[in-house]
Amino acid sequence: MNQSDYSYSTLPNDIALKIASSLEVPDLSSLGCCSRVWREICRSDCLWESLVKERWPLLYEAVKDPNFKDWRGFYVKQHEEKKGQADSVINLVEQCSESDSLKVIDYLHAIRCLKTMQFGFRDVQMLLLKQKLNVLLNLIGLHYCLNILQVPAFCITEALRSGKIVDQRVCVKWRQPGRWFNGFRIRDGYHSRCVYLKDLVMGEDDGEVLTVLERGATREFLRVQVFVVNSP
Repeated sequence: MNQSDYSYSTLPNDIALKIASSLEVPDLSSLGCCSRVWREICRSDCLWESLVKERWPLLYEAVKDPNFKDWRGFYVKQHEEKKGQADSVINLVEQCSESDSLKVIDYLHAIRCLKTMQFGFRDVQMLLLKQKLNVLLNLIGLHYCLNILQVPAFCITEALRSGKIVDQRVCVKWRQPGRWFNGFRIRDGYHSRCVYLKDLVMGEDDGEVLTVLERGATREFLRVQVFVVNSP
């Protein structure tokens, strides 16, 4: 068989669908641009229904209907809505950050926004755990998935690896107010911790950094800031 004879027509329909179903959404869209036949395969409702179910399981159960058509259109509409919400969080962080640093009150506000918007793990992975974004946003997405969604650590690590941000670093600096002891006031304590994102997920810092960030809005920790650590 020469190359001109090898085409989609040589593949059984179920095999072609199996190939398409193994792809991520961007790759699926790219494959659909290869030819008219592949475009039809990559627009198949069964593929996009599965993608909707995987990314938004609760929403899928709410709209599931045997007669429903155009799951691809539904997916695109929901994705654009989530992208708009993610952009609002990105803009918030960019407006509040100064010299690659972010105050903890703004950091925690961004996490609360993700919770209010009901972001799922796949939403965070696709829209926030990306190399082109500021690592502060990567950290917010990581923190949200780990502590709010309680996604297993190995899943988050794989998402960091896929987004090529597994070796990104951040530094958290905080001032802990002094205490009175035997009539004397102990001076304020200043602390800092620099850590790789992958180590935060695996708890290599004994959970100190995320604990400080979680409690940073209380009186125990004041002036907590998160800084970008430039790669050497």
